[in-house]
Amino acid sequence: MYDLPSKNPEKPGRPDEFHDLQPELLGRAFRCFYHSPKRGFSGSNMNLYYDSRYPRRYKILDWFLVLGVPRLYGGTEMRLSYVTWQESVNPFVIVERLSPGTAAEELAPYADEAKVEEKSPLAPVPNGFIFLRAPVETPTNDDIQQVEPIPSKWEVYEQILRVPYYVVFSRYTDQLRFFKLVGASYQEQVLDSTNPRIWIPELKVGLGLWQGEYDWISRLWLRWYDARGWIPTDTENERQQKEQAQLQQLQQVVRNLLQSGMTVEQVANLAGLSVEQVQQWS
Repeated sequence: MYDLPSKNPEKPGRPDEFHDLQPELLGRAFRCFYHSPKRGFSGSNMNLYYDSRYPRRYKILDWFLVLGVPRLYGGTEMRLSYVTWQESVNPFVIVERLSPGTAAEELAPYADEAKVEEKSPLAPVPNGFIFLRAPVETPTNDDIQQVEPIPSKWEVYEQILRVPYYVVFSRYTDQLRFFKLVGASYQEQVLDSTNPRIWIPELKVGLGLWQGEYDWISRLWLRWYDARGWIPTDTENERQQKEQAQLQQLQQVVRNLLQSGMTVEQVANLAGLSVEQVQQWS
């Protein structure tokens, strides 16, 4: 498993289940918070075309949010990709999962230190795992005829798209990094090392590291939160509503039994509750 490519060897990095699950968690939780999906679009693992001068150039974004566009392209079609010069709106937030071999693309000014961070956790991998690396974009005939080189993801987000908020998370080191567009360039924002949180005032939500289980996998996940706490997904919402309904039903049963003349102790034994719980609901 460690020696064989896990995805197209023309693409750098080391995709695994986290590659799909982390963007899924971000998208599902954000949709539950963002009650008007017609006013925004979030995409994951999607091609974003960023320069009309070179229409075949694109970046594959792990997760991104665009405000002020309809959920469906033209109000009717699901998007195959996101073409900035047709949409006329650039992403507002971009999240990238840092993988071995992608630091130069995603953290250009910090690429060297990111490689050091990634090296240690991967050292024990058996059989001398080798990453097959190649440029993220393969030059086309149009590109070869042009002098201008293909920019990195960092350069596209910072200089071409001017994305206000850029977040990078490494599942190998569990390090969260946050870059905010200030003037002409990104400035890294200092985060609490013990409880890193990113607040986005325009959205009234933030991103933080949540220790929990998602899709039966327990680990640190990058997750949305608001003033009330972690934002639940649609599935978690349904489960919470079901549990709340069951609790209310049990409370009513307890009250009915007490009104029938049974003692607190009898009701507690019958319902499998503590005396304190029954007294609290009486």
